[in-house]
Amino acid sequence: MKKNQQGFSLIELLIVVVIIGIIAAIAIPNLLASRRAANEGSTVASLRTVTGAQATFQATSPTGNFAGGAQLATAGLVDTVLGCSDTAACPKSGYGVTILALAKTATAPARFDTKAEPQSFSGVGATGTRSFYTNESGVIYADAAATIAVADATTRVVPAGAPLNQ
Repeated sequence: MKKNQQGFSLIELLIVVVIIGIIAAIAIPNLLASRRAANEGSTVASLRTVTGAQATFQATSPTGNFAGGAQLATAGLVDTVLGCSDTAACPKSGYGVTILALAKTATAPARFDTKAEPQSFSGVGATGTRSFYTNESGVIYADAAATIAVADATTRVVPAGAPLNQ
């Protein structure tokens, strides 16, 4: 063994660890915010896809009704991740997306409600900071609440949220 072995002192190693910790403290919140923003962007794109798919389904349906999520997937208008169910929320990009069809009646036209709510709304693991909603009007509404209200079944007025400016 050599007598002049060189190495790092404990102080030098601690300085490196502190510098790495500072960089991580700055970078990790930005990465998490980027992930939430990407989840929200993906969800808005999914809602636009659903709106287009619903218009296509209604135009080609002999009854003139809209479809639930699984019906849209069966028709090949949305993927099976987005259209996993006609009644329950389908997990996609950190959001639970629910697509509900409301059949036309003697007094009301066919309509649909699609809402997307973050699977985790707060804390470090939050998947989104806004909830989204759209219906047959094609307007996408965003709300800062964990859940978003759907339009009134009769008047189709959306009680909460603001239209996206996109």
